[in-house]
Amino acid sequence: MRHRVEGRNFGRETDQLRLMMRNLVKSMIEHGRITTTLPKAKELRGYVDRVVTYGKANTVHSRRLAYSVLGDRDLVKKLFDEIAPAFATRPGGYTRVLKAGFRKGDSAPMAIIEFVEEAAVKPKKDKIKAKDLAK
Repeated sequence: MRHRVEGRNFGRETDQLRLMMRNLVKSMIEHGRITTTLPKAKELRGYVDRVVTYGKANTVHSRRLAYSVLGDRDLVKKLFDEIAPAFATRPGGYTRVLKAGFRKGDSAPMAIIEFVEEAAVKPKKDKIKAKDLAK
């Protein structure tokens, strides 16, 4: 029975699962969006949100916590300098999962997981018409 057991194990042992999620978080921080299976993407959301929340705190302790997950100083710097400030006013939900059809080989449901870009979207500039330039 699975009483009070949360999360998915993907048929892996605990240490393998932890390393897989860690690698997915690293890829997500590095590239901003990744394509993976739908269950992995849904499970990954919590891990990425936790790391971005570390980045929002911007303390030595939170940097060390983020480094314990990411294991790369360049990724920690990118998280704290670029990604976390974009979500400074957002209370959570930093990622979105988009369904992307089925994989050809085994028909596994695929998904794209990416950061929500609302904070980084710039307002559109008004187009200048040719007759306005003539004046």
